[in-house]
Amino acid sequence: MFKTYILFSQIRNRFYIGYTSDSLAERIRKHNSNHQGFTGKVGDWELKYFEPFETKEQASKREKEIKAWKSRIKIEKLINSAGLKHSDL
Repeated sequence: MFKTYILFSQIRNRFYIGYTSDSLAERIRKHNSNHQGFTGKVGDWELKYFEPFETKEQASKREKEIKAWKSRIKIEKLINSAGLKHSDL
């Protein structure tokens, strides 16, 4: 099982979009660890949205689709339409 996900950082006031085959809890832990890269250094990334997929190709395609929007408003609408709860992790 693969997931396309959206994280948000209050410190950076930015979204991060990615996909993984890891558990979401483990993936978020990795993003919040001190490392090089876009999500490194701030450590406050929170899961705002995810979609499950059967294949890596489907998850990757959806990630690219969301990134191509280049629209914070569109991303926020997607997140708000889902009503994600911590119990969904």
